Amino acid sequence: MKVAVACGGLFALGACATVAPGAGPAPATGAATSIAISVGPCFGFCPVYDVKIAADGTVAFTGERHTAVLGTRERRATPEVYRALEADLAPFRPADGSNAAVPCTVAITDMATYTITWTGATGQQTVATHRGGCREGAGRDLDVVLRALPQRLGIEDWMRQTTRPGVLRG
Repeated sequence: MKVAVACGGLFALGACATVAPGAGPAPATGAATSIAISVGPCFGFCPVYDVKIAADGTVAFTGERHTAVLGTRERRATPEVYRALEADLAPFRPADGSNAAVPCTVAITDMATYTITWTGATGQQTVATHRGGCREGAGRDLDVVLRALPQRLGIEDWMRQTTRPGVLRG
């Protein structure tokens, strides 16, 4: 009986314990089953599109503006492409399963905006936002990964625009 009371007391104390913000490990967000990247407009003719890659390598592209393809297209990459992209984006994923902006202290203005969404098996989402054009730090490192995205995912032909709106070829 004394053992049961002692154990009950320990459980009660454990329930009252708190952890200071930032102390200890972040809650596990689990492995992502997909990564979606939404590329927003800039001042000019930047492509506006959404692309999502699933862990099995399925790539879904939706061109919205200033892309060669408007609407949705799918293609098949490999799980290795997904894992490599997941690893390259890992340093920019908020650790606590919340939303965060990637810091950019010195930036070129009027560049595209990016929203990166990691979705886990239970549907939990972690979101990072970023304004492109960073000249240094983590933002610059993320720009490098994002600029290579069309080639890595095999969507570059869907993004190429042969002519700009209003420009005639003669």
